[in-house]
Amino acid sequence: MTSKKQKKSKKTEGYHHGDLRAGLIDAATDIVEDEGVMALSLRGVARKAGVSQTAPYHHFADKEALLAAVAETGFQGLSEEMEKAEQPTLSSGERMVALGRAYVSFATSNPGRFRLMFGPLIGEKLNYPDLLVSSAKSLEMIRVAVELRREDVGATTGNVEADTMAAWSLVHGLATLLIDSGFNSESMGTASQDALVERVTRALVTGLGAKG
Repeated sequence: MTSKKQKKSKKTEGYHHGDLRAGLIDAATDIVEDEGVMALSLRGVARKAGVSQTAPYHHFADKEALLAAVAETGFQGLSEEMEKAEQPTLSSGERMVALGRAYVSFATSNPGRFRLMFGPLIGEKLNYPDLLVSSAKSLEMIRVAVELRREDVGATTGNVEADTMAAWSLVHGLATLLIDSGFNSESMGTASQDALVERVTRALVTGLGAKG
């Protein structure tokens, strides 16, 4: 019969020969989502991953470094969801709506990571170049969609950068209201979250189509 101690040793050994770093990030992500980012500690992550209390320090200098890694996976997940939403048959307007829907859906499905990704707990993001790269991808996807929309409608006012910030602010603000301010689709006058996102993003799409 295998004892609990033996089982734990095998799990720890498996991590060391496999990917301990990924296991620690997974454990940290679970804590962030289930208990909130303030509940996270390196000891707690080690305990959840079933490894020694010193194991996290082989991969992360401190708690902030681990948080940066969790945020990086969050940005990767956000970009993946947005990429799935981008279908080649969509018009420029439909593409913007689809990206907005994916953005808000990710945020409401992963509120802990979403708060961490854009919050102040990672003090100097320049210290984490991989995080900077992953965080730029979703914004670039929005920028490309805005540029395509402007070209499609022959927009003659404003510029891509300002319109990108407008589009990002719109979906990000909506996501934040939904996860942090007690709002939901019904209180905002729509039957579903998807319908809410579409209504809000359609307003921007129409605005980009206006000639001035």
